[in-house]
Amino acid sequence: MSTIHPLDYDLEAVKKEWIGKLISESAGRYPVEYDPIRRHCHMVGDLNPAFLDPEAAKAGPYGEVIAPPSMLPTYFASGGPWPPMEKHNADSDTPLFTFGVPTPGDRGINMEVSWEFLEPIRVGDMLRLELHIADIFKKPIKLDPHAIWIVVETSFMNQHDAIVAKWRNTMLVHRAPEQVARDAEREAAHSGGEA
Repeated sequence: MSTIHPLDYDLEAVKKEWIGKLISESAGRYPVEYDPIRRHCHMVGDLNPAFLDPEAAKAGPYGEVIAPPSMLPTYFASGGPWPPMEKHNADSDTPLFTFGVPTPGDRGINMEVSWEFLEPIRVGDMLRLELHIADIFKKPIKLDPHAIWIVVETSFMNQHDAIVAKWRNTMLVHRAPEQVARDAEREAAHSGGEA
């Protein structure tokens, strides 16, 4: 992957181009179903009657069985694990952790993941997701004063386009120490100092 020298990096232009950009989307292959919920709960040891017992769930606050949050990202809002879907060849020069956002560095660290569950997910719902770039900012770290932070947000919607959940992920992208040292020579020359 080619990198950008920090003196050539225009953060405002990158933000203007990328913030709000739709990066990916998918739709659940199947509706939310009771039996996969039951199997998942038994596998992970979750005995919550809201997920497992239709009679108990009927008397609960949602009036029917709902899906546990732990099933949402990979099962009901995407192609699911089986049968395998055809894989698309991604551009090998585009690192997955930046989603294509240009950065001075090429080393990625996942910093934070947060979930917000807004509506119950009911048996019969058809889910889809959209992933957008939510924010891009520069915040120095000890290793790299030009570290770039990328925040992505995935919205999960049901068949009524109601957002049922949101997932936010913050990634830090920095330069390798060797690159920081090389770039420092140009920065020193640019500021009139000596390398």
